[in-house]
Amino acid sequence: MRNLLTTQNQNCYREMIEKEAYTRMAWKTKYGDDYPISFPVRSPKKVPEAPKPPTPKTVLPPVVKPPEKKKKEVVVVEEPAEQTVKAAPLMRPVSPHTKDALYRGFSKEGKGRHMYLRTRAQKGPEEKFDFPLLSSWEYGWRLGDYDRDYRSPANGRSGIVRGTFYARNGIFHIPSPTDHLG
Repeated sequence: MRNLLTTQNQNCYREMIEKEAYTRMAWKTKYGDDYPISFPVRSPKKVPEAPKPPTPKTVLPPVVKPPEKKKKEVVVVEEPAEQTVKAAPLMRPVSPHTKDALYRGFSKEGKGRHMYLRTRAQKGPEEKFDFPLLSSWEYGWRLGDYDRDYRSPANGRSGIVRGTFYARNGIFHIPSPTDHLG
């Protein structure tokens, strides 16, 4: 089913239609006089038609234009381009150290633009912008202000499993250093 809608199959189908139309036109020009589309038909006696009643003329009302409203003149005050750009900066300025990385070396070597973009990507949106620009940014905005204190629960299932399963079945439980979460 996927192969039916490929560009190649569509072009093939278009060419087949064009070729068929060309073949029909060539046959019609060559044999059209020998094989007419319709043959003359004997017409029966003509019956006189009943006279049609006269159609009344319809008179349309004259076209009336609505009164034109006066347009208010709008005064456009042009501000210098520098003031509009400086009025609302979206992104905080880049630190001079990061900006200097842009002009040192080539991207092919992992320096220059490549290094600049990598250091900018390491910063979160809160560090680059003063306020969230998108509504989706509001969900995680200033999430770093809260402490991330992850500990395993004191009364979790791990103690129950360790005390019942391992002891009954004679399996020795030797915890590895990677078993602890915090």
